[in-house]
Amino acid sequence: MTLATLEVRPNGHLWLRVCKSTWEDPVDTSFARQSGGRWNPPESWDALYLSRDLATARSQLDLMVEGSFVTVNDLRTELYQIVGVGLPNDQVAVDVVSADGVAAAGFASTYPLDGAGNIFRHEDCWPVARDGFDADLDGVECRSAKTTNGSSSEFCWWPRGRTVTSVTGRVTLEHWISSLVIDAAKIFTT
Repeated sequence: MTLATLEVRPNGHLWLRVCKSTWEDPVDTSFARQSGGRWNPPESWDALYLSRDLATARSQLDLMVEGSFVTVNDLRTELYQIVGVGLPNDQVAVDVVSADGVAAAGFASTYPLDGAGNIFRHEDCWPVARDGFDADLDGVECRSAKTTNGSSSEFCWWPRGRTVTSVTGRVTLEHWISSLVIDAAKIFTT
């Protein structure tokens, strides 16, 4: 499979990670390595799942409560936090954002939805992830499966022994979930 790639831009972008307040290290990749995710099969390689913007980060909370009897509005605000994450510059990733990238990955043009309107299963994404990992790419930037209209993106970063360049703040849910702040960097300074 010939994958499309993209340069993850801009350098210095502040990526966002939703975490539980009980997590000692919000950028620990061991859980994703063990349990897998959309862009890494279980027990495969380290992966750090990040949101490009606040809207996408907010949508990740839905995933964290999925299968329970609570909604995001029911959450105790001190249980969840958001951190800003800086990555090394000049990342090159599998492109599952652009129409050409989605087509090169072999997905329906409606990705993250398949032709029947269902979200692509993780298992269906693993061959693309394996090809990208084997090609020594830095991860996958993709249309967010939590905002199914393709309006935002996520980055699954494969550290390959590297570390994040910065972790900014641990802001509690009450300070960012209903925020009107558009610039994510500002929630860490207010």
